Amino acid sequence: MNNTPILQGRDLQVRRGGRLILDVSSLDIAAGEVLSVIGPNGAGKTTLLQALAGLLRLERGEISFAGEKVGTDIAPLVYRRQLAMVFQEALLFDATVYANVAAGLRLRGTAAGETKKIVAARLEQFGIGHLHDRSAKTLSGGEAQRTSLARAFAVKPQILFLDEPFAALDPPTREALIDDLGRILRESGTTAVMATHDQGEALRLSDRIAVMQDGRIAQLGTPMAVMNHPANESVAAFVGVETILAGRVVKYERGTVTVAVAVPGGRGEMPAAPGTEPPAGGGPRYDAAAIFPGIDGREATASPAAAVLEAAGEVREGEQVLCCIRPEHVTITPGLHPSRTSARNAFPGVIDRIIPAGPFYKLHVRGGLPLTAYITVQSLEELGLREGGAVTASFKATAVHLLRRG
Repeated sequence: MNNTPILQGRDLQVRRGGRLILDVSSLDIAAGEVLSVIGPNGAGKTTLLQALAGLLRLERGEISFAGEKVGTDIAPLVYRRQLAMVFQEALLFDATVYANVAAGLRLRGTAAGETKKIVAARLEQFGIGHLHDRSAKTLSGGEAQRTSLARAFAVKPQILFLDEPFAALDPPTREALIDDLGRILRESGTTAVMATHDQGEALRLSDRIAVMQDGRIAQLGTPMAVMNHPANESVAAFVGVETILAGRVVKYERGTVTVAVAVPGGRGEMPAAPGTEPPAGGGPRYDAAAIFPGIDGREATASPAAAVLEAAGEVREGEQVLCCIRPEHVTITPGLHPSRTSARNAFPGVIDRIIPAGPFYKLHVRGGLPLTAYITVQSLEELGLREGGAVTASFKATAVHLLRRG
């Protein structure tokens, strides 16, 4: 991938029924880049793809391909011939697999001998060479989507658009196809833009991720930046941050931030020093009502406690923040007396719920802080963890992402 944009969008707006459904001020996609567009249903993912592909009428804005403005410097039809698009449904013709993959080449006037070589290569590339004479009507969902992708790659598109390409597939088929597509994209250097609701797909395939909200790009960055440093609370919730706590900065010293957070259903007070046992006879404490005047519905409404945690960031004392903690960054230790570690935050609690979640379990812990953690099946069994069991939940200061409020 190089940094030269092959595709640029500026001031893109689309209306439907008088309502603005797409409003993207600027988007650059580099040659060879794989960009995933994620977001909840109705966020504008497919609309953005269709707009970039020239399939929707823009109310305003312009699209440039390789530095040329579509509709001014380059004709829309010429631009669209540089593209290929794969949808959730394979949309195959009632013909053989070979005929489907060859269709785009024949429309472009490719010679029969060359077409035969290209089609054979693409069929082998996607692992369906043995299906070349099969009717498309007889294919399984995975075979049909592999045929659709082979057809798209056969014409060597400058940009490949993928609209939820794995959504209709069963998990084993989807996993295998994601692996194969990722390999082929890397080997070919093809620029790709994919709309998906599945964050796992985006993480595995993408150089960058754009998060859509209400027709706008709420955040654009590398997969790790988006997942670990979400731009706002809505993005955080969508990308899997399960612990989001409102708080106020009570101390800042050399990049280490002390935050008092309101805890729903808390005991009214918590020790000020994270990672320590409650001091005998008291010690420094925070009163939630004093720290959070006019506590809202997100925070405690009945006997709120102000627990304290440490984070890393650049904020000022007195600022209101949201503390975002991903479940995979929380470590669970049996018992209430953890050994010394580099984790600056350690909170005793009780396992409230254990929920199966594919290859791991999701643990909800209530106590000093309400926290969610992921743990493998093997760890759950080896540690003897159970609902109602006493544990300590710990996490590093660097695991806390701070969002300014208001």
